[in-house]
Amino acid sequence: MQSRQTTNVERLSADFVQDSYTLYARLREAGPPREVLMPHGIKVWMVTRYHDARALLGDSRISKDGRRVNELFTRHAESPDRAPAEVDDDLAAHMLNSDPPNHVRLRRLVGKAFTERRVKLLRPRIEEITDELLDAMVGKPEVELIEELAAPLTITVLAELLGVPPENRKVFRAWTNTLVGANHTAEEVATASAAVARFTEDLIDAKHADPGEDMFSALVQVTDEGDRLTKDELVAMVFLLVVAGHDTTLSMIGNGVFALLRNPDQLGRLLADPALLPGAVDELLRYEGSVSLATFRFTTDDIALGGVTIPAGEIVVVALGSANRDTEKFEQADQLDITRRLGSHLAFGHGIHYCAGAPLGRLQVEIGIGRLLARYPRLALAVDPGTLRWKSSTIMHGLETLPVALRP
Repeated sequence: MQSRQTTNVERLSADFVQDSYTLYARLREAGPPREVLMPHGIKVWMVTRYHDARALLGDSRISKDGRRVNELFTRHAESPDRAPAEVDDDLAAHMLNSDPPNHVRLRRLVGKAFTERRVKLLRPRIEEITDELLDAMVGKPEVELIEELAAPLTITVLAELLGVPPENRKVFRAWTNTLVGANHTAEEVATASAAVARFTEDLIDAKHADPGEDMFSALVQVTDEGDRLTKDELVAMVFLLVVAGHDTTLSMIGNGVFALLRNPDQLGRLLADPALLPGAVDELLRYEGSVSLATFRFTTDDIALGGVTIPAGEIVVVALGSANRDTEKFEQADQLDITRRLGSHLAFGHGIHYCAGAPLGRLQVEIGIGRLLARYPRLALAVDPGTLRWKSSTIMHGLETLPVALRP
């Protein structure tokens, strides 16, 4: 049944991403989950408090069936022409957008290739890539850190995991900008989706014929009691890696550096004691995580939460950026404290959809920020922080640019 619009549904402006924490604080203070109209015209229930968010992320009455997302967009759109551009159903049917039992099967197969041991073995290569990028900055008084460190680092790591030739690596950035960013037309999204599918199908054929040591070759070859990933599932997995694995990590490197430069006392503590870096990365993930709103979920049954009932068939968005700033969970949550005893933040989600790539993402952030600061301990912002803009995406939270003065 189509949800009825009510007068207390708050309409979010397209610019709310530039000051999302102010909105989140107000919604947390106001109380339980509530209906809002997203900038692209979709009515959703927004969950902003930590304990509500954690409970919902682990609730089996919440579905992530990607094949129903487009249908729900249409049902809950303010008007048909306001619905966001649709992603191809086959590409959307990846592990992040699936429910048990299929999710369990996909995660088990992916886990056989994407092991923590394999990730740990990547450390020397990630350090080497980072050092090469930092070497290229020598002699430059100022650089744009997203373009010269964060993006090429994550693109190169992802490309090597997939075994993609160097000449094809820039295409990942173009796909990500279109498929994750806002304000793209349906035609642009369809073109990017088709490009992902065609490229990956060719890559799968190449790995079948001549498998390498890369992770994607392992994904193509992996079996579990005779079960293996189909070609369509492998295409969807690459789509997920390109969109989620690349953009979230590059944004987190930029966010982390920006947060430290705006909190010189915390930067000073880290420079004085580099052993604090692993804990600092987790605090940076909490404080300025690269995912503001978790990807869409929908209710399969009525759910009572925080004193309200979210009806079945409603779209739900969990504001991870809000939950991680909830003072009911984190004391002085709006302050960065790299020695904070965190407990459990939600930057990587929670429950069955906890980010499978979290170890790799955390490793890249730790190495990227750590080696940057070791090389340039007097790093500084090259512009007034008030002039920097956040990406116009309601999901991804990352800076468009980050100009810094190197000052060795």
